[in-house]
Amino acid sequence: MKAVHAFVTGRVQGVGFRQACRQTARHLGLVGWVRNLADGRVELLCQGQPEQVDRLIDWAWSGPSTAQVVSVESDAVPADRKLADFLIQPNEAKTRDQRGPG
Repeated sequence: MKAVHAFVTGRVQGVGFRQACRQTARHLGLVGWVRNLADGRVELLCQGQPEQVDRLIDWAWSGPSTAQVVSVESDAVPADRKLADFLIQPNEAKTRDQRGPG
């Protein structure tokens, strides 16, 4: 079992990245989650067979055809045995500073 936590930077929000990531992860037999971050990145956690995890991280470098990925930063993390599916998590809440005045 291998688990990886990653951040994807570029034009990765509003382009179907999370949905495509979930579909790809499920096809690879992985569990975990993906979500949008307030700073414009996408965050994901995936775990499963090492080769399949590596394939999802490789996929994240291109994402769906509508995405323009600039970088993927990933680190190995301890596995979470409670995960049973690959889900889209709620977006990270924006702070007042990130939303602007008002």
